[in-house]
Amino acid sequence: MEMVASYEDCTALTQAIKAVPEVYQPSDQPTDFKTLIEAEVIKIKEASSASGQNHPLFRQFRESVWNVHHAGQPMPGEEQEDIVMTSTQMSILNVTCPLTGKPVIELVDPVRCVDCRHIYEKGPVMHYIRSKKPPQCPIAGCPRVLQIGKVVCDPLLRIEIDELRSSESAVPNATNIQDFTDLLDEDDE
Repeated sequence: MEMVASYEDCTALTQAIKAVPEVYQPSDQPTDFKTLIEAEVIKIKEASSASGQNHPLFRQFRESVWNVHHAGQPMPGEEQEDIVMTSTQMSILNVTCPLTGKPVIELVDPVRCVDCRHIYEKGPVMHYIRSKKPPQCPIAGCPRVLQIGKVVCDPLLRIEIDELRSSESAVPNATNIQDFTDLLDEDDE
């Protein structure tokens, strides 16, 4: 806490020194810069919202100490439930694998490029990366180069594919097209 207080003092003093030229009014009398700087420091400290236990440096220190003994666990008071958010926007950029031509919803082992977010079947894309030099993303117009460590099945990919699959099954196929060309107009009768 003493270090945080010292840090805050130094930060306020630095800001005050930078602010003095803006508030300084030249006059015939000698200026007491010490008083001028102290007044600015007081204004800056009063305006400061981060202090004590809420200060980011103190919080960072507490998290570091916690992680030494409890790595990967949330700090007390910070337990969170898993929240699954859905969106009306489709976050899947390509609906077919550019290498196999299979629809994304039919891929057995889907992976996504971390850089460009395009989706592929794992086996064929790994073969493509190893055989092509440089392995340019096969989606037309995409400038990214694929790398083995950056083509992965991220945690949301399967969820997004399941959402796409369920949204496609909810929308009826538009294959039933009726032919109205043979119908007579009322005028033709």
